[in-house]
Amino acid sequence: VESVCISSDLPAVSHTLTALIGNALVHFLLSGIPLRPQWELSTINWHVICSLPKLIDLLDDTVPGIGTYEDFNTIDWVREKSKDRDRHREITNKSKHSTVALLFSISDAFSGWLLMLLIGLMSGALAGGIDIAAHWMTDLKEGVCLNGFWFNHEHCCWASNETTFQERDKCPQWKTWAELMVGVSEGSVNVLNHFMYVSWALLFAFLAVILVRAFAPYACGSGIPEIKTILSGFIIRGYLGKWTLIIKTITLVLAVSSGLSLGKEGPLVHVACCCANILCHFFTKYRRNEAKRREVLSAASAVGVSVAFGAPIGGVLFSLEEVSYYFPLKTLWRSFFAALVAAFTLRSINPFGNSRLVLFYVEFHTPWHLLELIPFVLLGIFGGLWGAFFIHANIAWCRLRKNTRLGHYPVIEVLVVTLLTALLAFPIEYTRMSSSELISELFNDCGLLDSSKLCGYTSNSGSTSGSVNATAANGLGARLAGPGLYTAMWQLALALVFKMLITVATFGIKVTDLDVFLKAKQNIRAQASKHFFFFLISTLGGVTRMTVSLVVIMFELTGGLEYIVPLMAATMTSKWVADALSRESIYEAHIRLNGYPFLEAKEEFRHKTLATDVMRPRQSDPPLSVLTQSGMSVEEVERLIADTTYSGFPVVISQQSQRLVGFVLRRDLVISLENARRHQEGVVSVSAVLFTECDPPASPSAPPAVKLHNILDLSPFTVTVHTPMEIVVDIFRKLGLRQCLVIQNGRLLGIITKKDILKHMAQMANRDPESILFN
Repeated sequence: VESVCISSDLPAVSHTLTALIGNALVHFLLSGIPLRPQWELSTINWHVICSLPKLIDLLDDTVPGIGTYEDFNTIDWVREKSKDRDRHREITNKSKHSTVALLFSISDAFSGWLLMLLIGLMSGALAGGIDIAAHWMTDLKEGVCLNGFWFNHEHCCWASNETTFQERDKCPQWKTWAELMVGVSEGSVNVLNHFMYVSWALLFAFLAVILVRAFAPYACGSGIPEIKTILSGFIIRGYLGKWTLIIKTITLVLAVSSGLSLGKEGPLVHVACCCANILCHFFTKYRRNEAKRREVLSAASAVGVSVAFGAPIGGVLFSLEEVSYYFPLKTLWRSFFAALVAAFTLRSINPFGNSRLVLFYVEFHTPWHLLELIPFVLLGIFGGLWGAFFIHANIAWCRLRKNTRLGHYPVIEVLVVTLLTALLAFPIEYTRMSSSELISELFNDCGLLDSSKLCGYTSNSGSTSGSVNATAANGLGARLAGPGLYTAMWQLALALVFKMLITVATFGIKVTDLDVFLKAKQNIRAQASKHFFFFLISTLGGVTRMTVSLVVIMFELTGGLEYIVPLMAATMTSKWVADALSRESIYEAHIRLNGYPFLEAKEEFRHKTLATDVMRPRQSDPPLSVLTQSGMSVEEVERLIADTTYSGFPVVISQQSQRLVGFVLRRDLVISLENARRHQEGVVSVSAVLFTECDPPASPSAPPAVKLHNILDLSPFTVTVHTPMEIVVDIFRKLGLRQCLVIQNGRLLGIITKKDILKHMAQMANRDPESILFN
């Protein structure tokens, strides 16, 4: 007994020994080692027995850094969930014996809801500020308000008594730059307005790209592809940090105001996730657990869509359908609460002054007829075709930028695209206005008192601006198109071609996924606004492959309960057509382009391969790098770490037997050895490294050993060499594994990582397996 574990309490030793032998027998049965009746107690490996009381020995948090992950690596979902369950179990047990512990348990349970409240308030406030600032800076390119430079064009003319119905945007208080500098605004002086418009656009774009390059490179792009990857368990440090949030908020306003063909809807998801990640650091259970933090980020994704489109329910469904990797039921409830708070905060700010959450809110009250399903389905087909073409063209452009010298000069590229956009956009009214204003212009039906050029119909007398009574008598349906409407139509046609070309290039600079709204500029209003709306949905569905969440978002945006059925028909048709051409959405396409280790749950694995076909080492590779549970020195372990770049190492009984004991992560091993050298007295290079709880027999003059059993995972996931790869892929998807060990009759043969699976899937799909860059 003394050779196993030193103790003076013989009854306790007897009880412990019985439990150890029982655990040993179970371990031997599970590992496939046949038991022989002639085995004697003295032949059992006591090192194994001493390591068995805890099948999963969780990481010791007393050493700083233990249990954390390196940058650009995948988290271990199983370990993180186990840590959270043990933490919750400990809090529950303590709450039964102490009032203070009970209060702490209540506060711990309430902390998740408090965090959701703070995320909703912060995200809603930032979204309101972004909307107000972007609207003001967009109008600043054309002029300034004399009553106060902080007023945009619309707010400046609200208090004016000299605004006419036909020219509601003109008032004495608002001056164009030509009127301020020269005193007139007609004739050739319009060139001065054009010059100022281009100058302001270049200034805004230059400030945006300089701020991103200097302070927060991760602030570029919409962020949704990266957020999907992060929610799947990938670590990108700094992507959701405070500097990214600050620079993203500022440059989002600048980029949208510059007139580039992009929107703020997609980046608002990134902004909301940054808020969530920062606020998580004030709550211990979310700061120390990567899996719990990703539950919060899933809710934050719903908040981002809620403030972008004024659609709280659609935001929750967007997070569930499109971006989340792990979405338990409690996350659904908390996402709904956070989206509600964010929408309420944005509504209280009222950034557009229309008591709505978005500028382009629209209502459809006219019923649809059964025969209209045919054009709705045709619009879905065209939207799916355009969506697939857009993805292909954008990825080709981004790949060209990535593989050529073009990507070495991002500042020049942004300025050139901005210059071309501003020069070509200013002459046409519908390309000069902001995205939200243009969508609002195209959405709304023509009214009897509408002064828009898109409602330039003539009365029977031929007048395009007859009296209200004459207009009402003739009715909208009885009037003919006037010259203003024809002018608006060819301008919209030019805007369509312009936006189609410029958006493909802009997408890769400050990528925004939801600005594909602007591809349907050829539609007119009245009944045509309804068809524009359906083409909008079809295009967005073809690009993002969203279905349920897209229909609900548009339902909340329009309040058009009448059009749920045709909305569903157009959305599904668009997805079917786009999937027939390409299975990837714009998000997955950019994830694959960047080489992120994202295992798409929607992609089926149809190949008949086995685990032995994917595992490493291959026949031509060197042997698998392993650690032994005893017998290695500190110097040998440090040499193994220095000579390899693996994220972890299997631990075996000995090099000869290769019987699997457990798995240890590289980062935990490095930190533990450094901590032992720094704080444990007598540790030298020849000190033994033990992954057991009990000390083996050693010489009295030997230096003290380094015990690392507390960082050893004694229950790593294992498969056999004959396990079909479709099962292995399902295990990785559903459990969120980062590696899986391959054994045969208890002996370790190889390892399969998430990166190995992605490379194998790419190879089977005739893609470059080396495009997977991260673990």
